[in-house]
Amino acid sequence: MSTKITTVNPYNNETLKEYDLYSEKKIDSILKIADRRFLEWKKVSIKDRCRLLTNVAQILEDDKQEYAEQMTLEMGKPIIQSIAEIEKCATLCDFYSTNADDFLADELIETDADESFISYDPLGCILGVMPWNYPFWQVMRFAIPTMTAGNTVILKHASNVAGCSLMIEKLFEKAGYPKGCFQTILAGHDVIEKLLANDIIKAVSLTGSEKAGRTIAEIAGKNLKKCVLELGGNNACIVLDDADLDAHFETMFNARMQNSGQSCIAAKRFIVTDGIYNDFMKRFKAKTKSLKFEDPMKPSTDIGTLARKDLADILKKQVDASIKKGAKLIVGNTQHRAYFEPTILENVTPGMPVFDDETFGPVAAIIRASTTEEAFKLAMNTKFGLGTMVFTKDTEQAQKFIDDIQDGAYFVNELVKSDARLPFGGTKISGYGRELSKEGIHEFVNKKTVYIKK
Repeated sequence: MSTKITTVNPYNNETLKEYDLYSEKKIDSILKIADRRFLEWKKVSIKDRCRLLTNVAQILEDDKQEYAEQMTLEMGKPIIQSIAEIEKCATLCDFYSTNADDFLADELIETDADESFISYDPLGCILGVMPWNYPFWQVMRFAIPTMTAGNTVILKHASNVAGCSLMIEKLFEKAGYPKGCFQTILAGHDVIEKLLANDIIKAVSLTGSEKAGRTIAEIAGKNLKKCVLELGGNNACIVLDDADLDAHFETMFNARMQNSGQSCIAAKRFIVTDGIYNDFMKRFKAKTKSLKFEDPMKPSTDIGTLARKDLADILKKQVDASIKKGAKLIVGNTQHRAYFEPTILENVTPGMPVFDDETFGPVAAIIRASTTEEAFKLAMNTKFGLGTMVFTKDTEQAQKFIDDIQDGAYFVNELVKSDARLPFGGTKISGYGRELSKEGIHEFVNKKTVYIKK
């Protein structure tokens, strides 16, 4: 078994750095530090915890170029998008520094007691198992509310962004968080079961694949540990006849191609009604062909590589299998190492991998629908449940379908996106639990009933 992690730049396949995996002894020490720190950290006032968030936001702004470059080197994200990710993390800190005190305040409840209320108490040390596609944002949207609620955090990040994981640990130290509030471990997935079996770990949050989610849920269940699972998605983007393409086409396109298509909430399936189909396809083909692939460190780069070659290999198999089943290739489907050319497939139907499964890369599956009702029926023909987006001028009609959409999010005339002010999460095999907003900061607390009679 390897005792090293080697990070590789997916753009040029050059080795970036080699890291030693943490020993069992070192991980045990980290757990004990987190446990001891929790006993003190939970007593720190919420206002003081929020003041530290202000420090984090400032450091993110000051050092965003350095953090962005590390992201781009490790997983290939175009540098402009990496900078935007760091800026979004700073707004997350601002949101919780402003609102956490209210979110965590005791909630008074009138009963026959002299005093009764709900107290929101932290649980202890929480494990975060995070992915590589948004190396800072995914971690921060879990860690910021979790620590602000009074918990300590241990991060097990994806191995290919090991440098980012260590940077985040140093970021919190630089911001003034006491040692043990946030710690990174460099380890393989094999350590997760041992961590969840340890009494110090009270709960786990995973952002990852359906397969990873099932594994984590099974281990957490066996150990009676709470878990939040944010898993894969197969979001539909419904484009109705009256959609304003002049106003919203760029949003539709970015819903698929941003982050080189590597997003759980990306638009994977475009369901387009007859009346607007030809105009939509003309624009989509032209825009796809115009995307500029260069060194992701260049600000002019529109599309990057995928994060690893094996991810491009999987995407190629999904596209080829769909073509064999009758999908029509319009643009793309060439691969060079980790690069996968932006791709459009028409004549996509249920039963094809690009309709049924999550495609994690710049592949747009286009499905034609005759009516609005058929479009929504096709959108809901999925085992996933992260989000659906619809584009139409008739927003009143769009609202009539709210109850039909079983997903965690329904966006009208906007791409599905995470926003600190709104709860984020899925249904069905896209997971359960919520991140962000008031709901997110309440995921890892004990909602304790306090009842006092004099």
